[in-house]
Amino acid sequence: MNSNATSRTGPEPDPNTRPGISTAANAFAGQIKSAVQLHEETNGTHQPPPSSVDGAVNERLGNVNTDELEVLCGPLLNYKHTSNGTSNHPVWHGSVLVVTKNPQPQPELHLRRLGQPGNANQVNGTNGVSQSGKTRSFASERLYADKDKTFWRFRIDVPFGEHESSWEYTIPRIRFVEGDSGQKTEKTATKTFCVPSKKQSMRIMFHSCNGFSVGTDIPAFGGGPVVWEDVLRIHAQKPIHVMIGGGDQIYNDGVRVDGPLRAWTDIGNPQKRRKFPFDEGLRRACDNYYFKNYIRWYNTEPFATANGQIPQVNVWDDHDIIDGFGSYTDHFMQCAVFRGIGGVAHKYYMLFQHHVPPPRTTFTTDAPGITGTPGTNGVANDPVQEKETFVMTEMNEDPSFVLGGRPGPYVEEKSRSVYCQLGAHVAFLGIDARTERTRHQINYPDTYDKIFARVSTELQANKNLKHFILLLGVPIAYPRLQWLENILQSPIIGPIRFFNKRFGVAGGFFNHFDGNVDILDDLDDHYTAHQHKKERKMLVHRLQDISKKHSVRISILGGDVHLAALGRFYSNPKLEIPAENDFRYMPNIISSAITNKPPPQAVANLLARRNKVHHLDDKTDETLMYFFDKDPGEGDAGVVRKTADGNHSTMPSRNYAIIDESHSFDDAEVDGAATTNGVTDGEAIPANGNGTKSSNPRTALHAGEENAGTQHPAASSLKRTGLGGRYGLDVSIMVEVKANDPNGRTVGYGMTIPGLDVQAS
Repeated sequence: MNSNATSRTGPEPDPNTRPGISTAANAFAGQIKSAVQLHEETNGTHQPPPSSVDGAVNERLGNVNTDELEVLCGPLLNYKHTSNGTSNHPVWHGSVLVVTKNPQPQPELHLRRLGQPGNANQVNGTNGVSQSGKTRSFASERLYADKDKTFWRFRIDVPFGEHESSWEYTIPRIRFVEGDSGQKTEKTATKTFCVPSKKQSMRIMFHSCNGFSVGTDIPAFGGGPVVWEDVLRIHAQKPIHVMIGGGDQIYNDGVRVDGPLRAWTDIGNPQKRRKFPFDEGLRRACDNYYFKNYIRWYNTEPFATANGQIPQVNVWDDHDIIDGFGSYTDHFMQCAVFRGIGGVAHKYYMLFQHHVPPPRTTFTTDAPGITGTPGTNGVANDPVQEKETFVMTEMNEDPSFVLGGRPGPYVEEKSRSVYCQLGAHVAFLGIDARTERTRHQINYPDTYDKIFARVSTELQANKNLKHFILLLGVPIAYPRLQWLENILQSPIIGPIRFFNKRFGVAGGFFNHFDGNVDILDDLDDHYTAHQHKKERKMLVHRLQDISKKHSVRISILGGDVHLAALGRFYSNPKLEIPAENDFRYMPNIISSAITNKPPPQAVANLLARRNKVHHLDDKTDETLMYFFDKDPGEGDAGVVRKTADGNHSTMPSRNYAIIDESHSFDDAEVDGAATTNGVTDGEAIPANGNGTKSSNPRTALHAGEENAGTQHPAASSLKRTGLGGRYGLDVSIMVEVKANDPNGRTVGYGMTIPGLDVQAS
């Protein structure tokens, strides 16, 4: 953090200031008011909260010479938080980002309510009437600007209503241009998004690994992010209210292949590579590369369309920076080049993915007052970088952020985890597991303390929250690979490394950074890696404490591994605790990758064979469940087999997940099973549905896991099953059928997570 910059951390929330508002949102209450208040006080025009916008910035960056808004990227839509969450008038808060060329006029956003999705009054998002009969307008805030570009943010809010609602927003005078060419592109300036009723939780889409690794044969995988075509088809049939990015929303690895780090990567001597300076020239080149890569990827269809109409919540991982960042040896991670690209990647992660201003400057070896050890005082201000740039000072952080107490060891900024309420009954926390990561640590102990204090406070304040979804970038209930780690770190690798250095033998086996075996950084990322075992156990135990104390079901999201699976923790069967009453029952929904290539079939089959029942402690077991009853598209012409006959646990095909409440709170009708008084008939039937218990915990542990896979009523992701009790969640993992299909067609695999009633245990 800059030593003399204004603190970006808002005041500590006072839970007694305003009853009925989410605890952390109280700090925001003085600036962000309800949608109705804002409309009345501003005559329909929303002015953003005060910020330190410099009146001289236009002078420094040039004068506006056009009435059109030349947009390089956007609009990008984010969901931020809910205020008044425990009242009868909750308010949805979000943001919209556009990136323009410079100089440009200050843009404005118009917002209006269209009605219920699918209503006859709504045709292609163009016909409809605002709830108040008027269109509301929102002014923009300049987050960041330099001589070439400006990032504009609109902070928007809408009320949750009695029914699900569709909203339309427009930014007038937009002309979409393609990069430096100035060529106009065919994009629409009008977008729509949907918000659930105040009685319902959000319908969630989860994805990870949204890009291609270096060297991937992209045409063999449809030529691009084609699975997003399927996401948009599902969204058109039944609106998705929020999409959660679990990390690697973009792949920046090319910076070392066709970017400004190519020459550095090619240095053969590790000592010279570690001592290589990250001067202003290299910083500027990397800054330009990361910016242009974001512009390229976030303008790539159909991903670009989804960004503008499904609100995002994101947490980053290594590829958002560079492959393996944080998991290489400490002495190598402390080199100037890694510190430099960590800062540059963080800058654009803040802007594109969180819509917040970045630090005023990022690390260079040219900056005055630089410290020799990273992670101590943050980055000193650099007058060279500040000369022709503007960075807004955020007066109050959005209440969704849970900031770490000190800078990370290699990205010299505080970690930024995200807490928000996803509708009426679901709490969400995404842990920033990259900023503080080293080879031997994922997060600081004091960061866990802050995170769990926040979650406990929110759950205590809002008793309507019955399900807590935790996002970890990497799976936590997953097969062990320690045997492979042991082999790759054993003396047997020594001779191979020698021949690699001398004669280039097995060049693809070793990475270009620290000289270790290439996949070791991926293995070291895992919570199940031997060096993270203690931290992993602590994390699971703290989650169990939260679940038991608040009687809230916890489900975990994980990505990174490029295949789909469903792990779960659960009480040792000897304790005879039904899943509906088991606070230790925590499913780990593993969905990866939505765009990147999957691992070979042999790797997935090997992982399935390593799917043992592990004992976290004497009361907690864990394993992957049998979730895949058959291959996607099995028997269809031209569809390649993806798994062996005996593999029902891991699926090596591109995928994403849909998570939705299994019970409707909008009316008495449930699309799936018959219900009585809002609770599914027969839901208390034991695991196998016939009164018997299976001796194999990889099979169904409760009624919601019965017939898991393509035959489960949740598989389509379009109908509520009614399973899992009043607060159950339906889970659908949508798996691509053919890798080269430009339409990205998928097949769904379903199961239901039961609600939790600890008192009955």
